[in-house]
Parts: sequence; C-alpha cells; structure tokens
Amino acid sequence: MANATSAKYHKADALIAGLALSLGLGFAPAQAAQNTAAQTSAVRPASDLLTAKQQAIPLIAAFMATSDLPRLNSALNRGLDSGLSISEAKEILVQLYAYVGFPRSLNALGELKKVMEERKERGVRDLPGLEPGRAIPAGEELVAIGKANQTRISGRVVEGPLFDFAPVINQFLRAHLFGAIFERDNLDWQSRELATVGALAATPGVEAQLRSHMGASLRVGLSAAQLRQVSQALSEGGDAQAAQRADEALTQALAAASASGG
Repeated sequence: MANATSAKYHKADALIAGLALSLGLGFAPAQAAQNTAAQTSAVRPASDLLTAKQQAIPLIAAFMATSDLPRLNSALNRGLDSGLSISEAKEILVQLYAYVGFPRSLNALGELKKVMEERKERGVRDLPGLEPGRAIPAGEELVAIGKANQTRISGRVVEGPLFDFAPVINQFLRAHLFGAIFERDNLDWQSRELATVGALAATPGVEAQLRSHMGASLRVGLSAAQLRQVSQALSEGGDAQAAQRADEALTQALAAASASGG
C-alpha cells in the first residue's frame, strides 16, 4: 500500500511540479553537474534539532507570505534575538520574492527596517552579518552554475514538456533563482529551504511545490526530525493549517524518497 501511495505521489509530481516557479523539478534523472564551492558552503550535517535561529526562519517566511506584518514583526525580533544577522534576515526576505512576489518582499523589508530602528532605539546591537563572499558570474557561466545548483537541489535535471513549451521559464530559474540568488553565500542552503518551506506552507494551493521543497530540504542536509519541528513551530505560531500542510508534505516526501531508495 505504501509503495502504491508513493508511486501516486511520484506520478503527480511529474505532472504538476513543473508549474512551480519556486522549484522546477525535472522529469528525467541525469548526472548532476558539479559545483564544488556551492556544495561545500551550502550543505551541513543533519541533526535532530533545529537551532533557535533556524526555528525562526519558517515563521518569518510564513508571516511574510500571508502579509501578517504584526506577526512578522514578532518573528523578526525572535530571529534577531536568536542570532539571525541583519544580512541573513534581508537575504531571506529578498529571496522569497521569487516565491511570493515583489510586493510582499518589499513590505517585509520595510517591516525589517522598522524592527531594526526600534531595536536600535532600545539599545539592542544586532549582528550585521556578511555580504556575499564571492563574485556572482554572468552570462553563460551563471546559467551553467544555476543549472548545477538547480539539479542538485531538485535531485535531477530539470527538463520536460512544460519547459519545452516555455523554455524561458527554466532559463529564468537557472540564471536568476538558482544562479544569482542561490550563489549568494551569505545564507546557507538549509536556511534558504527552511524559508521556502515556511512560505509555501502558508500558501494554500501550492501543496505540490511544498512537497517538492520538503524533498529538497532533505537533500541539502536537513533531517526529517528537524522538518517536523517546522510544522510544530508553525502550529505554535498560530497557523494550524500551514502546520498541517507542512506535516503532510513531509510525510509524502519521505514516502517518495523511501520508494526511490533515497
């Protein structure tokens, strides 16, 4: 029964995951191109617990996605209190424009600016964080790096009928999201996936993409136990529906990974 259920999810993913601007999962497995620098900096060993800083990230993302600025304010304060740097907070909110849109990203950055000013007035000194430590390439080199990053995160080369129909969307995914954004090494890939999962869990109607990103989270080194904590954090943060979507997506991603031997 479990194998039949997993096969169903595999088939559904193959049909609809290409619709996600957030993560265009491919349809034909192939050898991933190598990107040694990104692999070294992006993936860390999994553990059973998220850090306090990591727990704040999906909450920041969820409240940004729902435009709940009062709760976003609280989540940003929680993250900064837990050691999230200003640079990391900015990077989370900038990256998520690719998943929830520019207007929400701009509003959230405005809220972060407000939080920083309020904390400064209270005498709180937050960690400034780092800017990206390496230059971002351009042109064909950027596309190649983006394809390598996309392949590694997706677990396969991203290709198929949808991308044959509209090839420019995959070019944008590779050059911009997985290239220009994911090559910025001032935020690791685990944090980027925690943010994406939080935002998608808070967004009804994108369950297939959420399931895909749960799989991606496992591939970049987060454990199932850590991802269960994301559901718990969303529930404790007051979004029971987002928590349920996250929990169901993880269960499905784990079943799919088990069926494929991953």
